[in-house]
Amino acid sequence: MAEVRRERADAARNRHAILKATELLLSEHPPEQVSMERIAAAAGVGKGTVFHRFGSRAGLMRELMLERALALRESVTDGPPPLGPGAPPRQRLLAFLDVVVDVVGRNKGLLAALGQAAAAPDPGPGPGPGQEDSGEQQSVYAFWHGHISELIAGERPDLDAELLAHILLGALQSGPIVHLLKQGETRRLAVSLRLLATGMLET
Repeated sequence: MAEVRRERADAARNRHAILKATELLLSEHPPEQVSMERIAAAAGVGKGTVFHRFGSRAGLMRELMLERALALRESVTDGPPPLGPGAPPRQRLLAFLDVVVDVVGRNKGLLAALGQAAAAPDPGPGPGPGQEDSGEQQSVYAFWHGHISELIAGERPDLDAELLAHILLGALQSGPIVHLLKQGETRRLAVSLRLLATGMLET
């Protein structure tokens, strides 16, 4: 039994080390330069360990994206206000948009890597991230969209909250916006998105 617990602890440490190494490499290098071999070396594990745990490069990128999305979701549902419950809808919406822009701004390499992984054949089980039938990707977007819709409706029930939430999220995926983020214009985007949301909520 002790041996089983030790194996589980080792697996958890390896997983954490691999994800941390991937995050660091993506922040320092273009995604095309972040190979499984490079990740394994940075994490201090064998290449086979990375493949055994995540199945493929696409699987690894998907896991990293989902872990970040889960952390944000926990902050929204159980964290302190204004991101978490307890603040007025307007304050929560602005706080959430700020965090989403920050996540996107800090993880440009990850977003690009996810796009590359989706375009490449994935030998692992299930669809690759970014594909239309990817349940995980749809789940992340559905939560973000649902949360924004709920906050808009809570502040302005007369608006088409569902469509406006799609518009706000869609702005983060447009080519010019991605280009701005690559130029380090995260703050500029956050301010502008706040202005859009604030103007939208004015009565």
